[in-house]
Amino acid sequence: MEDTLIRILFLGDVMGDPGRKAVAEMLPKLKEELNVDFAIVNGENSASGRGITPKIAIGLMRAGAAVITTGDHIWDQKEIIPFLAEEPRVLRPLNYPEGTPGHGCIVLDTKKGKIGVINVQGRTFMKMILENPFPVMAEAVTKMREETKIIFVDAHSETTSEKVALGWFLDGQVSAVVGTHTHVQTADERILPNGTAFLCDAGMCGPLNSVIGMDVTTAIERFTKLLPSRNHIAKGPVKLCGALIDVDPETGKAVRIERIQRIWHEHEESS
Repeated sequence: MEDTLIRILFLGDVMGDPGRKAVAEMLPKLKEELNVDFAIVNGENSASGRGITPKIAIGLMRAGAAVITTGDHIWDQKEIIPFLAEEPRVLRPLNYPEGTPGHGCIVLDTKKGKIGVINVQGRTFMKMILENPFPVMAEAVTKMREETKIIFVDAHSETTSEKVALGWFLDGQVSAVVGTHTHVQTADERILPNGTAFLCDAGMCGPLNSVIGMDVTTAIERFTKLLPSRNHIAKGPVKLCGALIDVDPETGKAVRIERIQRIWHEHEESS
């Protein structure tokens, strides 16, 4: 039966140069090791911790990402704006107003059938208030299910409650809802009653010894001295976090979800 399932690998927020190097080195190996059919990567923080550039996006796709999702930092690198119109595999959150550059969802053909990916952003405690993700998602999923039942959702949101609610809201209508944004992997992976795989946050692909990817000393100073300071991406070993999901292509329902964690050291790149 496993040969008939579609295996989706999702990697959480890529943090700067360390995260990019780790994904470039590890994603091809993970796809082979885990027999992955389709890989999705959140590139939200891949450009020095803020946004993504066309060059970085191309590099992540060359490493094996079929689709790149993002979030609230999508506009931080201005050169990405025209690129979004040219490259539909790089998504921005779906619930921006009509006319916003780029796309919030995509359906791609694979050897095992069509797979849909939707990127949506929450509103609670987020700096930019977008359209209500719940009715927007309901409409998008209904339309996408006309093409495929296999639908993966990256829910980019600050609060656990909003992501959990979205998972229940979409249970049985999509294959998986996996959260991003907080950079800390949660341990609540499960299959909801109607067949949707859920994980509140996939975690990040970023420096292990850090404060959500940033230099520890600088982060502590911001909290203790309350003075503005420039964040810097931490150095050292990288922890890749994500989720592995098996989906029945006939029903679109998930049958298994597993949290993924790997440690990468930069010297491995040349080994």
